[in-house]
Amino acid sequence: MYRILYISGSIGLGHVTRDILIADEVRRGGDSVEIEWIATGPAKKILEGRGERFIPEASLYYDPNAAAEAAAEGPALNLFQYGSRAGKGWLRNIALFKDILKAHTFDLVVADEAYEISYFYGRRKKDHLPPFVEIIDFVGFEPMSKRLSERVKLWIMNGVWARSGRKNASGQRTLFVGERADVPEERFGLFLPPKRAYAEKTCTFIGYVLGFSPGELADRGALRRRLGYGEKPLVVCTSGGTAVGAELLRLCGKSYPLLRERLGEIEMVLVCGPAISPDEIEAPDGVSVKGYVPKLYEHLAACDLAVVQGGGGTTIELTALRRPFLYFPLEGHFEQQHHIPRCLARHGAGVRMSYPSTGVENLAETICRHIGKSVRYSTVPMDGARLAAENIIELLNKGDPAVKERSRCSAS
Repeated sequence: MYRILYISGSIGLGHVTRDILIADEVRRGGDSVEIEWIATGPAKKILEGRGERFIPEASLYYDPNAAAEAAAEGPALNLFQYGSRAGKGWLRNIALFKDILKAHTFDLVVADEAYEISYFYGRRKKDHLPPFVEIIDFVGFEPMSKRLSERVKLWIMNGVWARSGRKNASGQRTLFVGERADVPEERFGLFLPPKRAYAEKTCTFIGYVLGFSPGELADRGALRRRLGYGEKPLVVCTSGGTAVGAELLRLCGKSYPLLRERLGEIEMVLVCGPAISPDEIEAPDGVSVKGYVPKLYEHLAACDLAVVQGGGGTTIELTALRRPFLYFPLEGHFEQQHHIPRCLARHGAGVRMSYPSTGVENLAETICRHIGKSVRYSTVPMDGARLAAENIIELLNKGDPAVKERSRCSAS
């Protein structure tokens, strides 16, 4: 029996969604594999709902979602301020991880954007540690203000990033969710190397991790009937996995009366996710407000237009489904402000919006222009879960025989 510790890091639901798909592929492709988890916030709730197994120390792991929501101001989340708030928590996670490795024997550790664990491995290259797989979807940090302190600190952090990592070396592998072209050719910073050249040397590109085949959802009429929608034009608005998107949902609800005036009969659904109670969202009569919706991609496939935050998971799903959508990158969030829009622009997907400059009238007008519009997005590679699992299983099989033997003895 091989034991894998899977740490589903970061905030929201995008990471745990792909982690579940990857874990399922690992179980299908590997003999006698046992996966135990560490996760916090909404991700933990989703995994608990699936009956996944957590190690006892998981309850002590620092939850970055609280720091993100504390740093948020309405629909804005400055990642520099978030990181400043979360720093002490990450140090606690490193100390806890050391204790975990002393108390448990694992054949492999997988960390999805748990950067504190990646840092720990980078600083302990000579120690006897289980093989390590890290999962990322961007390379390098980018400043979101002109503050000198922020730019200097990010330059130092980028310097550390640029000096780390060697592809498939020392029992470690970095999987990049996306394509080479998603990494810009610009440098990490002054006197630092180009990001794409670094990624090509250190990362294995796996494409995108999606849990569906667009062809299976092509019959939109049948899909709408199964989901309980009628024949009226359907707008699905979703806030993502954190509470930061509540203001966007309220804005969408306020646009509904104008849409009724201009389009006649129309159906609007506001999906709150696990971090926002539907009771917190006041919506006009005729607007449906839902909590967490499993398989949200089915509702996105059924819609005539979606209004979403700028997260990579939902926007790539809409790109693969070829549905028209408006997306609102979080203010101050460099990944949503820079990385994801570059990726979407490359695929010709989505209409970028700005929350501070979008009022009810403007949103209604933009929805009217794009609802039901035929789109021609480029094809995205969607086999990421299988490719990630193949890399994990390959590294697991190449692990230290002594570690494997101890793991078998402890499991028997």
